[in-house]
Amino acid sequence: MWHELLVALALLFVIEGVLPFLAPGLMRRVLLEVARQDNRSLRVSGLFSMLGGVALLYLIN
Repeated sequence: MWHELLVALALLFVIEGVLPFLAPGLMRRVLLEVARQDNRSLRVSGLFSMLGGVALLYLIN
């Protein structure tokens, strides 16, 4: 169980690092835009992200 969790965490780090590595300027602009969002918008996008992740886990298992 711990092995799979660590593999998933490692893959998360790899995926999260792609955009700043390939396009640091774009990443900076994206982060500035996210910082301008209100709390409700961030919560809604976080909710959809979590639901999408749960749905993907359901589909692959």
